[in-house]
Amino acid sequence: MPKQPFRYQQHERMRAVELVDMQSGGDVSRIVTRGVGHLPGGSVLEQMRYIQKYGDGFRRWLLNEPYGDPFMSVDLIVPPDNPKAQAGYIIMEAMGYPLYSGSNTICTATAILENGIVPMEEGEQLLVLESPAGLAYINARNRNGRVESITTRSEPAFVSAQDLVAYVPGFGQVPFDLVWSGAYFAMVDASALGFGLVSDEMPAMATFGRAFVEAARPAVTQEHPDLGHVGPLPFAHLMGPVERLGSDGFRSRSATYVHPGVICRSPTGTGTSARLALMYHRGEIRDGQWLETISPRGSTFAGKVLGAAQVGSYRGMSSEITGRAWTIARSEVLLDLDDPMVDVSDLEGVLNSHQI
Repeated sequence: MPKQPFRYQQHERMRAVELVDMQSGGDVSRIVTRGVGHLPGGSVLEQMRYIQKYGDGFRRWLLNEPYGDPFMSVDLIVPPDNPKAQAGYIIMEAMGYPLYSGSNTICTATAILENGIVPMEEGEQLLVLESPAGLAYINARNRNGRVESITTRSEPAFVSAQDLVAYVPGFGQVPFDLVWSGAYFAMVDASALGFGLVSDEMPAMATFGRAFVEAARPAVTQEHPDLGHVGPLPFAHLMGPVERLGSDGFRSRSATYVHPGVICRSPTGTGTSARLALMYHRGEIRDGQWLETISPRGSTFAGKVLGAAQVGSYRGMSSEITGRAWTIARSEVLLDLDDPMVDVSDLEGVLNSHQI
């Protein structure tokens, strides 16, 4: 006799969300495709600020044990406000709510196309998504129902401050530069700290990253010239030496620390963009040239300089990042609102309109 499908008991205290789990460069993004009610606000930035203030339990639920892992990210698909965009998305991580993320954009764009949220076209396809930081312009290369690569261009990056110093216990005075690329990144020379940026060093890099970010935060602005308040410093980007590849290419190992306590598995798209912006500011790379970044796990992203841009009073740079995402799970995650392991004090309202 064939097995009957499992059916759970329905009751008024149960809620559910549908997820597509993707990975890009080793970083896992949980794409939420159904289960969240309407979020007040027009733009995706306004919707993000609403859930951040009134529904942060949703982020904590899907990223913390026993339902998740802080090494993951969550991307909530929401209606866009900008008429140029086909979909919007809110990014949630252990550190909070980054306004933009390259790996999350690669994963979200792939999930949107491969799951029919936006119909997939064979060959090259243009897609526009609205992130909290603004529009992400995406070029997808599709073949036989699969997305084989995503190239994403977001809002410009810029160097906000140079030659800053933080005193880090155990490491002394650590110089850094501050770059915006969807969030503020503290750019640190890894070689000066003795890091080779390999996988065996990830626990030590996480320990350094936590101490460094806590020490550096008092010296770092929480304001963006266009977006306003963006919160305390969330990221440190450890930079390895740069190797020249031919006339237009460069390669460098890197590692991105996410506060509190996470070293990314991927090279990170925003980290790569921040590195390009710093190199561009220093005159080390020019329009049309590219940089391949290599994570401690050996995965790679490619970033290309598109040209100069202006952000408020800052001279910035536009770039694009190319990578690929892979589907690792499709699931329905259930929550009993009486589960003592979950704080539902600011979660129930977000899920209220979707009972099982």
